[in-house]
Amino acid sequence: MTKVARSQKTQAKASAAPKNTGAARKAATKKDATPAPVTAPVLLTPATLPKPVMAGRDFLSNLDMTAAELRAVMDTAHSMKRGEWRAVKPLAGLSIALVFEKASLRTRTTFDVGMYQLGGHAITLSNTEIGLGTRERVSDVARNLERWVDAVMGRVYLQQTLQELAQHASIPVINGLSDMLHPAQLLADYQTIEEEFGTDLRGRRVVYIGDGNNLANSHIHMGILTGTDVTVVTPVGYEPNAGVLMDAVRAGVNITLTNDLAAVQGADVLYTDVWISMGQEAEADIRRRAFQGYQVTPEMLDTIAPDGIFLHCLPAHYGEETVPEATEHPKSRVFDQAENRLHAQKALMYHLMGDLKPRW
Repeated sequence: MTKVARSQKTQAKASAAPKNTGAARKAATKKDATPAPVTAPVLLTPATLPKPVMAGRDFLSNLDMTAAELRAVMDTAHSMKRGEWRAVKPLAGLSIALVFEKASLRTRTTFDVGMYQLGGHAITLSNTEIGLGTRERVSDVARNLERWVDAVMGRVYLQQTLQELAQHASIPVINGLSDMLHPAQLLADYQTIEEEFGTDLRGRRVVYIGDGNNLANSHIHMGILTGTDVTVVTPVGYEPNAGVLMDAVRAGVNITLTNDLAAVQGADVLYTDVWISMGQEAEADIRRRAFQGYQVTPEMLDTIAPDGIFLHCLPAHYGEETVPEATEHPKSRVFDQAENRLHAQKALMYHLMGDLKPRW
């Protein structure tokens, strides 16, 4: 099949099929349901753009925003997904540096494409080129980048690296992933959850199962912001970070920690992540033994709420934390979730950078 033929096929499928959102899926299950009429999005103009709510700030943690600011970012993400921003380029003339110590598919692609769609430019810098903390001090890298670009996104090993970049750079620094937190991912996750359950998520049961890693930590932070009932199910010794748990205590929010797999039952959202993250390969055998029984399977999905959904940030290590039959299950929203990385991160960049003017 030629590229032209593939393009025509893609366009035909897009025009013939409704968007694969939770609402569309639910409507499709109703007998004799009349398809909702397709209406063109109301396009925003420069005069009708929302005011950026986090202008010039860093985003190293979901708790770097208030609940009201999160609501603004989520509303923008939904609006962008509906196509309402197609006529505006609010970040025209601006640039972002994408700094990678770790390999990336979703983070690199979505930040790069997102910046392009908003009218700006992204430059990708691998650690081979920069050598954060080895070839150059992190503080020196920050002081250089702030002279050339308007924001930095870092996908790094250590949260401390991002904190040091933010300390020494006068431009916004975004956490694209660290050992401690993965806040940009959680924006996409909660956009996906809102597509299923609406914007008022108070009391919805979000159950995270597996390693108490950066995803588990960020789920706790989002529980603080949204009022979801967060349960983290881990083997003994693999619980979330104690400092993150103290964030919940200080906020007066109850987070359930358990080793009991029965906690999965009735969940509105079941979420998992890899058992062995990049940099933990030496622990692989120990971790596989510790996490036996914590694999998300179609049988486990049968025990969550009838309208419950399954999420995984990807990449999946099939045969470990999940199986292909789970990510392809009717309750899976894994690939909607991956798509929403684009929309949520575009919304984040807009609210951090939307007040900036090109310096050249």
